[in-house]
Amino acid sequence: MARRTVAAALALVAGAAVAVTGNTPAQATPPGEKDVTAVMFEWNFASVARECTDRLGPAGYGYVQVSPPQEHLQGSQWWTSYQPVSYKIAGRLGDRAAFKNMIDTCHAAGVKVVADSVINHMANGSGTGTGGTPFSKYDYPGLFSGADMDDCRAPISNYQDRANVQNCELVELPDLDTGEDYVRGRIAGYLNDLLSLGVDGFRIDAAKHMPAADLANIKSRLTKPDVYWKLEAIHGAGEAVSPSEYLGSGDVQEFRYARDLKRILQNEKLSYLKNFGEAWGYMPSGQSGVFVDNHDTERGGDTLSYKDGAQYTLASVFMLAWPYGSPDVHSGYEWTDKNAGPPGGGRVNACYSDGWKCQHAWREIASMVGFRNTARGQAVTQWWDNGNNAIAFGRGSKAYVVINRESSALGRTFQTSLPAGTYCDVQSGNPVTVNAAGQFTATLGAHTALALHTGATGCGSGTTPPPATAGASFNVTATTVAGQNIHVTGNRAELGNWNPAAAPKLDPAAYPVWKLAVNLPAGTVFEYKYVRKDAAGNVTWESGANRTATVPASGQVVLNDTFRN
Repeated sequence: MARRTVAAALALVAGAAVAVTGNTPAQATPPGEKDVTAVMFEWNFASVARECTDRLGPAGYGYVQVSPPQEHLQGSQWWTSYQPVSYKIAGRLGDRAAFKNMIDTCHAAGVKVVADSVINHMANGSGTGTGGTPFSKYDYPGLFSGADMDDCRAPISNYQDRANVQNCELVELPDLDTGEDYVRGRIAGYLNDLLSLGVDGFRIDAAKHMPAADLANIKSRLTKPDVYWKLEAIHGAGEAVSPSEYLGSGDVQEFRYARDLKRILQNEKLSYLKNFGEAWGYMPSGQSGVFVDNHDTERGGDTLSYKDGAQYTLASVFMLAWPYGSPDVHSGYEWTDKNAGPPGGGRVNACYSDGWKCQHAWREIASMVGFRNTARGQAVTQWWDNGNNAIAFGRGSKAYVVINRESSALGRTFQTSLPAGTYCDVQSGNPVTVNAAGQFTATLGAHTALALHTGATGCGSGTTPPPATAGASFNVTATTVAGQNIHVTGNRAELGNWNPAAAPKLDPAAYPVWKLAVNLPAGTVFEYKYVRKDAAGNVTWESGANRTATVPASGQVVLNDTFRN
């Protein structure tokens, strides 16, 4: 959604743990067998195209969602992308040719493309758009004028009043009158243009601020009226407009899912998740879009975000393992200023550099996409919990996952419905043997997970998604205080040539384990050490001799280290 104040746009949902009963959530139903979407927030089109080939396709993602492609308000802030000036493809993320090339490249990699679509409103202010189009508020030459806007020219002030929500201005953004035939036609024309370039679906931004009947009419005008789309309709307790009103024309994003996951992961018990989904009052599984976070909620704080470390990672593992809704995996960038736009204008030179977080590529998350695809259509079986923050469950005879959010290790024998054999734990890359009775014994560290599925029956056998390139996977356990980060350096240019100022930073998503994958030529022998740096640039080297490692002929050398104080 466009820029807004969280207090005005989001109403908190009260939620308490419900009674634990057996459950078999329905499978999600977007077109195709792969229902996970990687949401590449503010990635430019060229970078998305490369990522479809390198990671999204090989990992099994079914969709990639790209930020709004239309011409928009100029400015470095991310929310300028959500203020349209025209319906030309001429935003900061790329032109029409780059957009078309991305679609074709992603399709070749087996990934469908969803376009975030801003059709509720136009840009505030005046000036010249990113594609050179002059405009002023209520006047967008050749497209819309003041007569095409709703009559209410004041900001939305009362979410208990349907007319106020759907006719007034969302944070002063000029509100299109989607009840008008002309407006509906121009919006449908824009979406049809995107369809002509090969777009496979749409996310409808700010859907709650348009009547459901208006959106249904616009969709009926599309060249593919049954095209996949999901609607952003944020649930607010006691509000006049309910997200369920929009189920007639597509999937609807279930915001309560993400909010409740945050509460459970941070303040309650994982064992409460035994019947997570429709039993909690959510919309039907087959029409619900779910997520751990999105670009709005990570900034607003009503859901988890990358800043929550292992809690965020484990929530993502659960979402991808649990058969409710169609999951979105948010992939954005580091931010301190909530308004800050994308590093490099959206160009991603490499994951984990320049602030790009690449959550879609974290091993713990990316490996679960294949798990979900393998388990599709399978009921939840063999649920186990310790009454607190350790849970495990199967997906029929296809898959099994264990999640340990306890602060200490979890060791036990688990009962599955898996066939006997050796599996690869896709979370760690280690082999796990399931006996003839469907049992295996394992010990999980605090705040970690284990995941097995019949599509990964041997580590290193090619059944798990291979690394995109050869190199080294650094994993170091290191404690830090606020403002400190862990870096790795060594005798290679890729590692900064022993210069701490050039040493790449590791990612704390699974804190206290810091992680980074570095591309290095096959067969490279190298030396390295870890350093701790603070915000002032002070550097503390770990003690001891230089570490050494060798990159194998193919794939990555996995280095599991502990910072030597």
